[in-house]
Amino acid sequence: MTDTGAWPRWNACAEAGWSAEALAAARAYAATIRTSAAMLVAGGRVVDAWGETARRWNVHSIRKSLLGALIGIHEAQGRFDLETKIGALGIDDRQGLTPREKLATLHDLLTARSGVYHPSGYETDWMVAIKPVRGSVGPGTTWCYNNWDFNALGTAFRRLCAPDIHADFAARIALPCGMEDFRPQTDAALIDLPASDHPAYPFRMTARDLARFGELFLRGGRCDGREIVPAAWVAASVLPYSEAGVRGAYGYLWWVARAGILFPNVIVPPGTYAACGAGGHYVVVLPALDAVFVHRVDTDAPAEEVTAAQFGRLLRLVIEAAPPARRGAGA
Repeated sequence: MTDTGAWPRWNACAEAGWSAEALAAARAYAATIRTSAAMLVAGGRVVDAWGETARRWNVHSIRKSLLGALIGIHEAQGRFDLETKIGALGIDDRQGLTPREKLATLHDLLTARSGVYHPSGYETDWMVAIKPVRGSVGPGTTWCYNNWDFNALGTAFRRLCAPDIHADFAARIALPCGMEDFRPQTDAALIDLPASDHPAYPFRMTARDLARFGELFLRGGRCDGREIVPAAWVAASVLPYSEAGVRGAYGYLWWVARAGILFPNVIVPPGTYAACGAGGHYVVVLPALDAVFVHRVDTDAPAEEVTAAQFGRLLRLVIEAAPPARRGAGA
């Protein structure tokens, strides 16, 4: 049996109202692509799981959603003011930021709307391709999925909140949420970038721990009756602040469904949102189904990838297995 650790399990899919036959079809399709692990939780229990759910892989850009949850905790405690301008924090970079760029706020970084297109790094080819010409727009005016924003946000967090993002995550989120595997001493690092002063902050995590993170947001920031992330922050994080075309919309470091659009080849139920990492790493939260679906790929191996289109087909099969009364317009 796939190792889901301390997660409670339903005795059978039917007990949870999910179709075993439809989930078998999802498993069969996953076997034809590069899926390394998957885990479906509904009603707070594991409905189905397969693959290496206890193996740590780089979560890639899911790191941004993890940081966003931490920011929400510190913002509520008065340490992280979203209206603060990056210039006031002394945030600059190797080529120097212009006075206009320094007017970007922490809220602009959080929503990927800074207008700062200074060279960064730790980017996919798509991220490089979509970056506008530097100086072409002002802060707050234009959305762009831009690693400069996300990495500079990490720098701001370390200055204002905690010097170690990963240790703070372990103490404030991983431990109280019952994550079993995350160890900041071995599963985390800062990656210095040759073109920028602002490092990336990758995490290595297991599917079963990422499912805990998705469940935390599904429950409005609460775990075992205790508020971990403020409910108001969770709600604000998954609002569609910016239109993202075929990728739906973008919130506070989460991808958000817009009119059913989030991934190719699937119409997702209303209210769905996701943390996404390059190569096929996903934490999809489906409030309409009271469910979380986690997908992992062994991106430590060369050329391993599940495309967004492939994942969308898999997610469609998973949604088709949900209780019919819950699927609604997303079926």
